[in-house]
Amino acid sequence: MPTPEETWNWQSAYPAPAKLNLFLHVVGRRADGYHLLQTVFRFLGHGDSLRFAPRADGAVHLATPLPGVPPENDLTVRAARLLQAATGCRAGVEISIDKRLPLGGGLGGGSSDAATVLLALNHLWQLALPRRRLQEIGLQLGADVPVFVFGRNAFAEGIGETLRPVELPPSWYVVLEPPVQVPTAAIFGSPELRRDSRPIAVDAWRPAFGTNDLEAVACARFPVIAEHLAWLATWSPARMSGSGACVFAEFATLDMAATTLAQLPATMRGWLAPGLDHHPLRALAD
Repeated sequence: MPTPEETWNWQSAYPAPAKLNLFLHVVGRRADGYHLLQTVFRFLGHGDSLRFAPRADGAVHLATPLPGVPPENDLTVRAARLLQAATGCRAGVEISIDKRLPLGGGLGGGSSDAATVLLALNHLWQLALPRRRLQEIGLQLGADVPVFVFGRNAFAEGIGETLRPVELPPSWYVVLEPPVQVPTAAIFGSPELRRDSRPIAVDAWRPAFGTNDLEAVACARFPVIAEHLAWLATWSPARMSGSGACVFAEFATLDMAATTLAQLPATMRGWLAPGLDHHPLRALAD
């Protein structure tokens, strides 16, 4: 089997997979305003892709800025600079992103990109930070970043940083992208949001358990999400991921997922992907 050094180098395209929240319960709220959650994260075989080029001047440059997002605020740039600051590394990098995941979609695209930067540059810059330290750096960027560094499907608690691996059966997913960007802060800040779901023990979780407590608020504010959920639910139980807007349904086989996707109305956008057992870059950190 090839070593990480043989597989991943400066010429490689580094994947940043999407995630789904198979359920998401809000079980409380901390004094600082952060919500306490329970959720199960699953990685998908679909996502963004990043490339890196070394720079000798120590600068971090984003070659593919997102419209309306200043490069200084981009999570990938911030991730690279946090890694420099944490290690004293003087190397620079140019980052290019092939963006496939929608903004404001609940699939963790920006968080996944940031985690891929931490994993890839820790490897390329030969920094040798352990996975736990990379997760700590990732948490400074957002609550979803640590699970991508953790690299395994996981039951998450706290604000999303307490992670325990879970084994999930092979599955295929149809994911629909409603044409809206959902502001996460607005959903969590809504007075209508349920914040008192009863916590469960990790061992008590089973596939198909639970709901997404954010779904009702998001659907009320963005009825197009409810429309996509209703269509998908005619084929298989459907759920929203994260704070939306994307919705998904699980299927046992590729044929079943493909049959559903083939019926998608022309007014809707969607795709299918397999569930992954682990993050494609998991071997890059110990």
